[in-house]
Amino acid sequence: MSTLQHKIDFALVLRVKNANPNGDPLNGNRPRTDYEGLGEITDVCLKRKLRDRLQEAGEAIFVQSDDRKIDGEPSLRERARSETNGLGQKAFSKWKKEDTAKAACEKWFDVRAFGQVFAFGKDGDASGVSIPVRGPVTIQSAFSKEPVSVTSTQITKSVSGEGDGSKRGSDTMGMKHRVDSGIYECYGSINPQLAERTGFSDADAERLKSILPKLFENDASSARPEGSMEVLKLIWWKHGSKSGQYSSAKVHRSLQVGKDGGIEIAELAGLEPDVIDGF
Repeated sequence: MSTLQHKIDFALVLRVKNANPNGDPLNGNRPRTDYEGLGEITDVCLKRKLRDRLQEAGEAIFVQSDDRKIDGEPSLRERARSETNGLGQKAFSKWKKEDTAKAACEKWFDVRAFGQVFAFGKDGDASGVSIPVRGPVTIQSAFSKEPVSVTSTQITKSVSGEGDGSKRGSDTMGMKHRVDSGIYECYGSINPQLAERTGFSDADAERLKSILPKLFENDASSARPEGSMEVLKLIWWKHGSKSGQYSSAKVHRSLQVGKDGGIEIAELAGLEPDVIDGF
């Protein structure tokens, strides 16, 4: 299978309504905001959701979340060195680094897409071997189009968590936070030169294109109720060559997203984007 032959840029327009899209553990799990009050969803959060959707679609994923593990491996190290679910111990003790990196890219979609650092020593520490893989797919953090309003609600627990149930447990106080409403935008690119190193193919790019509109499906929780987050639009620019007709910065600037989620795309000669509705 040939590697990616065309540079790709893409953008996502997202809507959040009465949800906490990405809580900040250093700020009481309040929705992330920047110093101007704009809502933020980090690139790490977005890639986590992409990995989950890809895994649900049948792709092999190396960085599996603990609540979605399908192979029973307790850690990334154990998964990487597993004889049945990974590359085996010899890959990290006997093989050349480039051979180990190539095998990891062939096995796991997220490694050949986003990259990964394999820092697993022979005796379990990180001093023995470090194998970096630089992936071709980059995704930026998403930011809201205008400052978001965050509502905080005090919650209580009025059931007995311990004991024999003869006495009513004292109320436990807590806080729950949400973004009332917001339109977010984020941008990404796929680099063909880096795709050559990891084996990321045109078919992989099409797989990613089909998954992005479904980013928030099967992602419901107490903080993100079903239907509270959605992809409005995916804009996908496929250039005519590996180097691309325009820089990613110019392509991304050609998109203007309104506060209501409407979009306007400035024309770039020879580069016609696909505009895909969210799932």
